[in-house]
Amino acid sequence: MPRFFLVFLSIVTAFSAFAASPVSENPDLEKRVVALAEELRCLVCQNQTLADSHAALAIDLKNRIRELLREGKTEREVLDFMVQRYGDFVLYRPPLRATTALLWAGPFILLALGVAGLIVWLRKRKPSQAEVTQ
Repeated sequence: MPRFFLVFLSIVTAFSAFAASPVSENPDLEKRVVALAEELRCLVCQNQTLADSHAALAIDLKNRIRELLREGKTEREVLDFMVQRYGDFVLYRPPLRATTALLWAGPFILLALGVAGLIVWLRKRKPSQAEVTQ
């Protein structure tokens, strides 16, 4: 009985994985889907591209990309559709705009604040000349 259960479970898992990520018969279309999925951020994982993510929403978005490309949309039109629907955040490399300036400058600002804090801390820690001579 346990052997039957394991076989059944492996078959169900294999079919569900196959159904979750349909692959087109057209390899050129799939290359375009993957290329676009690498340009878009997974809205669930946020640190992965759609191509790398296996979240349900990422699979749905990849399927939507596939549908739009089958309809004859260009890569730019698909990206514009995603940005219109989800905002600049969906782009893995968002453009530099007023709304994304902090996103681009944030790491440098934090680095500068860290270095400034370290310098202040080291100066306060440094003994004065009067303390050294005593």
